Amino acid sequence: MKIRTKSVHTGVQIDKTFNSVITPIYPSSTFYFDRIGKNKGYDYTRTGNPTRAALEKNIAALEGGVDCSVTATGMAAVTAVMFYLKPGDHVVTGHDIYGGTYRLFDYVLRDFGIDFSFVDMRDLNNVKKAIRPNTKMIWIETPSNPLLNIVDIKGVVAIAKKKKILTVCDNTFLSPYFQRPLELGVDIVIHSTTKYLNGHSDVVGGAIVYGNKKLQEKGRYLVNALGVAGSPFDAWLVLRGVKTLAPRMEVHQANAIAIAKFLEKHPNVKKVYYPGLKKHPGQGIIRKQMSGFGAMVTFELNTKKVSLGRFFKKLKYFALAESLGGVESLVESPWYMSHSSMGEKALKASGITKETVRVSVGIEDAEDLIADLAQALKG
Repeated sequence: MKIRTKSVHTGVQIDKTFNSVITPIYPSSTFYFDRIGKNKGYDYTRTGNPTRAALEKNIAALEGGVDCSVTATGMAAVTAVMFYLKPGDHVVTGHDIYGGTYRLFDYVLRDFGIDFSFVDMRDLNNVKKAIRPNTKMIWIETPSNPLLNIVDIKGVVAIAKKKKILTVCDNTFLSPYFQRPLELGVDIVIHSTTKYLNGHSDVVGGAIVYGNKKLQEKGRYLVNALGVAGSPFDAWLVLRGVKTLAPRMEVHQANAIAIAKFLEKHPNVKKVYYPGLKKHPGQGIIRKQMSGFGAMVTFELNTKKVSLGRFFKKLKYFALAESLGGVESLVESPWYMSHSSMGEKALKASGITKETVRVSVGIEDAEDLIADLAQALKG
């Protein structure tokens, strides 16, 4: 099946009692045994649930993984994967990753004896130099959040495999519709299903997709032991949303391209970050590992001409809110909002400024969105 068909049909027809076309919700916390040692495949919802299993099958198929674990939030997925490590281990990751991931790594996990190097991963030499004898994981985020920097996935994987280092890729920004890191050699892919996979801003969730059975066995054990699995109802919402992933991503992207080109020419915009622009660095890598550019657009506002507060206040169709990937357009300031927990030093090192504006482009009419941005950008 092609990905459009997979998103609609995988994990759906599991009801053999009434032949339901839509996957049922199984809200039961527990399942009875026929006798000791024999049940219908499920015993307790933290460990496994039919509705959640349907979504796991769907996401695994979309990413090309052997299996998937659906978690309660995107950060729950990140947290579970970090339990592949032990005290004394070292991780190499990007200096411009999502603020919540940075906070977990730098402010929480360091206290448990795990060390991190945050480097500019666009230059593979920086990755090589950061590797130590105790490096056990390389964490990839591409395009990065929020500056949409592109990391050469195959290049990082080649470095990691020589050293037998685990590679993990956060594929939230592009979704499996535009990028499939497992096909590029990555070991584990994670998602915040809150974003594009669900696509409707009405649920929080996460997913871990495994590249092989050994990783799957440990990952499933960890998700169960940590108690971070997603609820049946949340899984059902994401399974409903993922059916429209393909058409949504096409409209998201078309709107994002139009908006990026508009912003690129606007006198009150200093710089635009979007992989679909010819000026965006890494075009060769983009063409090799991505089948699309996504719908996240970031730009630097000239606050000498338009204040940040005034710009946000004047917008009509862009809600000032964190998160991304929903059908509605959102706008935010990474410095003050999504990435504020990184701290000023790390923010500056990553390239994020007080003038950085991150836009999650929705599926509204592109002309309406551009007209809204135009009136808000007036000095």
